[in-house]
Amino acid sequence: MQSENRLFDDFVKVLNGAAGTFAGMGREAEAGFRERMREWIGGLDMVSRDEFEAVKAIAVAAREENQALKARIDALDAAGAAPTPPRAKAKKPATPKAGRGD
Repeated sequence: MQSENRLFDDFVKVLNGAAGTFAGMGREAEAGFRERMREWIGGLDMVSRDEFEAVKAIAVAAREENQALKARIDALDAAGAAPTPPRAKAKKPATPKAGRGD
């Protein structure tokens, strides 16, 4: 009886050690996978949330300014005080050079 109990105890210890080893391997594999995914995602030129929010705020401010300027232009047009756009200067036609002797 004594030898059977000792054999059973040794067998349980081996199984517990193996289970601990497999659990450690699983945690290590998961950590390695997470690290590889972070490296892969980091190389994709993704924008951080803070950068996105900053650019979004700039775009909203630009849109509001654009709408205010459009309203101002419309008010000036309605009042008849809108300046005429400058005319482009006409270019002089190029004159052929004389004396080429073709």
